Amino acid sequence: MYNPPSKTKNIVKVIRKGMAKRATIYSVSQINSLIKVALEEKLPPRLIVRGEVSDWKHHSSGHCYFSLKDEGGILPCVMWASSFKKTKFSPEDGMEVLASGHIDVYTVGGKYQLYVDKLDPAGVGALQLAFEQMVRKLREEGLFDEEHKKPLPAYPMRIGILTSESGAALHDITDSVCGRWPCAKLFLYPVPVQGEGAAGKIAAALRDVNRRNKELKLDVLIVGRGGGSLEDLWAFNEEVLARAIFDSHIPVISAVGHEVDTTIADLAADARASTPTQAGVVAVPEMKEVQDRLAAVEQHLKNQLVSRFKHAAQDLRIILASSVFRNPLSIVRNAEQQVDELATDLTEAVQTLLTDAREILSVGYERIVRIEPHRLLGQKTVELNNWQSRMDMGIGAVLNKSRVQLTAQANRLEALNPKSVLHRGYSITTNKKTGLLVKRAKDVRPGDEMMTELAEENLIESKVTKT
Repeated sequence: MYNPPSKTKNIVKVIRKGMAKRATIYSVSQINSLIKVALEEKLPPRLIVRGEVSDWKHHSSGHCYFSLKDEGGILPCVMWASSFKKTKFSPEDGMEVLASGHIDVYTVGGKYQLYVDKLDPAGVGALQLAFEQMVRKLREEGLFDEEHKKPLPAYPMRIGILTSESGAALHDITDSVCGRWPCAKLFLYPVPVQGEGAAGKIAAALRDVNRRNKELKLDVLIVGRGGGSLEDLWAFNEEVLARAIFDSHIPVISAVGHEVDTTIADLAADARASTPTQAGVVAVPEMKEVQDRLAAVEQHLKNQLVSRFKHAAQDLRIILASSVFRNPLSIVRNAEQQVDELATDLTEAVQTLLTDAREILSVGYERIVRIEPHRLLGQKTVELNNWQSRMDMGIGAVLNKSRVQLTAQANRLEALNPKSVLHRGYSITTNKKTGLLVKRAKDVRPGDEMMTELAEENLIESKVTKT
């Protein structure tokens, strides 16, 4: 903090007096404090520094840490969250700015910093830059795309107005709507249109109206205010309001300022009116024009009906003059005669088919009788039995031959079976531990356990005591 010069001089005198007597040893904290005092004494209490933003960091705490640089050097800077909240634009690396604040020493880190309490872009107004940045951001997200614009109802009967209750815009909108479309009902939702927090309150009102629209049944919403400076209209340039307009299920008309004013709310809305008065022109049709169109449609329908009645009367006269109306039963009688003729033709056709079928059946029966199927069937049965007997004999011969061959092969296998000698008094001895055959005395050592197999799978266990 800045100390009065008189106290600073007293401190310096004490320090110099001590140095004259003997060399003083300072701690790091004391040195940093001395530098802090020296800077406060020599530098102005408030500075405006122009430079290029570098290493911009917006900490989760809300505080901002960055540097300002030019061709000759770099100056570390800090901006607390409470000060940054008042900044309308978003600083970026490489942006040239004007930083207002004071120089102080960060004694913990042993470095001096510019503590910034106000930040403005160099060369262009902060609000204008913030407006351009927000337009670019929301356009890239698609909030201004035509494909998202909702169509306005042709004949709205219930219109919601979000504006200041005491502003001239309310009177301009109501006069315009009522003068053009007096059958509409207007519903006012009073909101602040200027000042801190106005954008959030308008956005909250928009969401509230959308939530309650099942009972309100509004066809369209008009959001706006009268003209003013960029600062006065700033509530309609904030992101929170633009997103609320974009999310609205009810079509929104933005009517902010004068014709030359363009806000972000205008870009996000489904339709834009250049002035509050123009909002009525955009929102509702002209009653006289609608009545004229209805009168024209009415006359057109009358002409169409007269013309159709004339054509219908002429068609009726032609129909009444036709033979059907003079002798209406003639059609029925003709149809009855046609039915009789068709019945006669059908009967004759069926009789012809039956006669032809009888002739074909008779010829077929005579052919079958000449073939004598019973004699042919008996002959074929005898031949089939002969073939069956020959097949049985052949199969039996093949089976007997196979049995003889199988028996011979079994005898050969039995002769090759190493265990067949067991029935002749021999035995097979294996080492119980290794499972290997014992062929010679040197295959075992004293202490080995033996397993001896005899005939009929009898086993004898033994232990070698001596070889």
